[in-house]
Amino acid sequence: MDVVCSLWLMSSLAVVAAEPEVRFREQVVPILERRCVSCHNSGDPKGGLALDTRASALKGGDLGAPLIPGKPETSLLLDYVSGDAPEMPKNGPPLQPEEVAVLRDWIAAGAIWPEGFSLKERPAADKDWWSLRPLARPTVPEVAVEDAPLVRTPIDRFVLARLRAQGLSLSREADRRTLIRRLSFDLIGLPPRPDAIAAFESDPAPDAYERLVDRLLSSPQYGERWARHWLDVVHYGETHGYDKDQPRPQAWPYRDYVIRAFNDDKPYAQFVREQLAGDVFAPETVDGITALGFIAAGPWDQIGHAEVPETKIDGKIARNLDRDDMVVNTLNTFCSTTVQCARCHAHKFDPVSQVDYYRLQAVFAALDRANRTFDSQPEIGRRRSELLAEQRATRQQLEQLETQVRELAGPRLVEIATRLESLAQQERTGFRAPPEHGYHSAIAPRDDVEKWVQLDLGKEAAISQIALQACFDDFNNIGAGFGFPRRYRIDVSADPEFREQVVTVADRTAIDAPNPGLTRQTVDAGGLLARYVRITATRLAPRQNDYIFSLAEVEVLDASGQNIARTAAVTALDSIEAPIRWRRTNLVDGIYPHTRGSDLAAERARLSTERERLLAERVPAELRRDRDAAQARLAELSAQLQQLPPAQLVYAGTVHHGTGTFRGTGPDGGRPRPIHVLHRGDVLSPREAVEPGAPAFVPGWPEVFPLSEQHPEQARRAALAEWVVDVRNPLTWRSVVNRVWQYHFGRGLVESPNDFGRMGQLPSHPELLDWLAVELRDGGQSLKSLHRLLVTSAVYRQVSEDRSDAAQIDAGNALLWRANRRKLDAEAIRDSLLSVAGRLNLQMEGPSFQDFVIEHPAHSPHYEYRLHDPQDPRAHRRSVYRFLVRSQPQPFMTTLDCADPSMSVDKRNETINALQALALLNNGLTLVAAREFAAELERSIVAATPDRLRTQLTAGFETALGRPPTQEELATLATYAQAHGLANACRLILNLNEFAFVD
Repeated sequence: MDVVCSLWLMSSLAVVAAEPEVRFREQVVPILERRCVSCHNSGDPKGGLALDTRASALKGGDLGAPLIPGKPETSLLLDYVSGDAPEMPKNGPPLQPEEVAVLRDWIAAGAIWPEGFSLKERPAADKDWWSLRPLARPTVPEVAVEDAPLVRTPIDRFVLARLRAQGLSLSREADRRTLIRRLSFDLIGLPPRPDAIAAFESDPAPDAYERLVDRLLSSPQYGERWARHWLDVVHYGETHGYDKDQPRPQAWPYRDYVIRAFNDDKPYAQFVREQLAGDVFAPETVDGITALGFIAAGPWDQIGHAEVPETKIDGKIARNLDRDDMVVNTLNTFCSTTVQCARCHAHKFDPVSQVDYYRLQAVFAALDRANRTFDSQPEIGRRRSELLAEQRATRQQLEQLETQVRELAGPRLVEIATRLESLAQQERTGFRAPPEHGYHSAIAPRDDVEKWVQLDLGKEAAISQIALQACFDDFNNIGAGFGFPRRYRIDVSADPEFREQVVTVADRTAIDAPNPGLTRQTVDAGGLLARYVRITATRLAPRQNDYIFSLAEVEVLDASGQNIARTAAVTALDSIEAPIRWRRTNLVDGIYPHTRGSDLAAERARLSTERERLLAERVPAELRRDRDAAQARLAELSAQLQQLPPAQLVYAGTVHHGTGTFRGTGPDGGRPRPIHVLHRGDVLSPREAVEPGAPAFVPGWPEVFPLSEQHPEQARRAALAEWVVDVRNPLTWRSVVNRVWQYHFGRGLVESPNDFGRMGQLPSHPELLDWLAVELRDGGQSLKSLHRLLVTSAVYRQVSEDRSDAAQIDAGNALLWRANRRKLDAEAIRDSLLSVAGRLNLQMEGPSFQDFVIEHPAHSPHYEYRLHDPQDPRAHRRSVYRFLVRSQPQPFMTTLDCADPSMSVDKRNETINALQALALLNNGLTLVAAREFAAELERSIVAATPDRLRTQLTAGFETALGRPPTQEELATLATYAQAHGLANACRLILNLNEFAFVD
């Protein structure tokens, strides 16, 4: 509890004359609502205790009553919150003594509780907290005359003021070798070359250090180094995570965007805006679209989205959690605020309500995670957008015209269109069996069982031809001609029972006929008048140790060649009805397999003629002209789009247009989903609807963004971006300077970089933090300038040696009386191995390299690192380009404390253990690096002299550690190399502690 709150409580206690009810509302209610009611309420009485109404508080549970008026010593509430180790609150800090005193006095006075009054959960604190107070530039402290020579930047004045207040001072400046190594790893993540060290050590210019800083900041490797830090925080990964953990092949353009942004030194506000709404602030640009990968950087539940529809409970849960990740990534990253606590209840410690939280969800309500197109050239992107917009409008116009045409022409037009499309498909592919195979009789054990199928034409008609089309089915490898009878007969009659007036049109029952394949069997009927046509199979076709009768289609043609069987009713002796594959009606649906191009062409010509006749008879000419013009324009637009270079893809937050159950909001025009406050975070308990907005942290900003339904969904994200980067938002600027400080000094000015709330840490140097935040915000928002300011300070240049006098006062070095010793992170160690071995490939950008082999890629991939060849040169790029798997981390990198891409890592673990030594000694990459390191030394030092080995070892030592070995070190290494070879000696150098530490 802060000082203001404590003073308020004590002053409240002093108001003896206050009315009991007023004292209850002003003193007791805030404590119970902020610290108790979220868990102990009538709707969710944890432990059987509820404190939201007087009746429930007096009733209690098995252990006793929370309140016994007039008896605080026997009231369960006081027992739980008092003492040296209070049991409650379960998930928060204990109540302050002043708060416990308020509750005790209230109970002792009779626990006054107005009739009908109910408590409601509310945030634990107001906005009077250090991180929420407005930013103002603090006065830079004055320093004593004797300290003036120590000051290099204003940072030193702030730190010196704190140190002197504790009787401490800065440590001496480190030597140049230490400084160049520290700077190189901090700014570009790579070790300095021996020649660079020598040049810096011998440079007499007074600004040699500053010029070194500028050279490193202008290096393209700077962006790669600092992008890795940023990707930790935004939990960037290249697989989805969850059960299937499928790869994201198009995630890398976002990584490349971050690298470019740091190298280009984008103003920080622009950097933020582009990641939240680049399609608004930098439309049709590569950066404007690829930056949106930020929104989709985290894990994604493929099953919950792509395999479960949004209407199902699991689908609702998956999308709720997906939006939660977008909200959390935004507020944790940019504002160091833990709004996620308010998904199920009001934040217990910070002023964030559930309404605040779900307003933030509403900002992302239209978005899903999917591939989004972009163009590398803005003019092509603009042209593509224009063509796509016109294409959408023309397609919509054509759909309206087609609807009118269909309504006028009738259902026959739809049948013709369906068949023509089927014919076109068959022409494109040569042959394709349709899913509607045809008619299939019941299975018979013998081939001499008679089966028949019959067509009712509806009325008597003159029949000129009858055609039978055979089926195609791969069952038992039969294929074409499946089920076509060996012997059959075709009869016509006016009698549905075929007892009288029967005329046999074709009799093929005398001998077995060969399988006709897909050849159309046609017989002439000579104009016979008949209503019924029956095909009788007298010898069935073999199937698999049994026999059947099947046909794909029966056509009955009149004198004009029209198929009058298309509306026929079909009956049969028996039939297997298994739609859509097998059913009687398939026999007259116009769908059957073809192989001969002449048959296809003839049917297409006949159907086209019929279609044109229908249109001419029933559809006005003007409507047809408009429809034809829209079709022609659509074809032109498609051709023009085809001529453009292929668009590129980035996995990003975008409006998804729907595939299968993963529908997205695209089919609804990208209209955002309605967002409701969820009681206890339960998707089955929606409460009031909310509009997009943000917590009331920024003066002048309404809690609900001033947007109407007519605004596109991008406007919501643009509004949030402006809220984040507003100069009045104190969190954003404090957050980013703290992150940069942490990576340079080994610890942040605030040691909880993702949490500036009451559950986070207090700043060690609050005035310095605010001064840096204002300097960045108002000084051009250049992160490179911030780096320069930090690393040129005397504080940064200190040695890391211990001083017993200072350690007794400040053992944790919070006051910065020396530099913090730091172990290299996993990426810096891996890159250094390749760098000193001369194998580091500095190719920038592009798809990530994979240091694994994927097994079982179709369903749930296994990422097998053990199968990868460490000698593969494609994997010798910088670690920032490594393909990051969520479910199966790289063992070597994980042992070295690499970040877990499934979570936001604001501060990496830094451990020292035996596993790391074993990994660095035996990993395949280390072995390759050691061999290549030795080979490089042998190539560069070839003179056959007695000291050749010592010369090689000295060069290797300088390359790996930045200094020559001592005589004792050299002698030991030489003895080892003579016994085990130069490669093993190089392996030993690479395993020295000095190799793995900054200084």
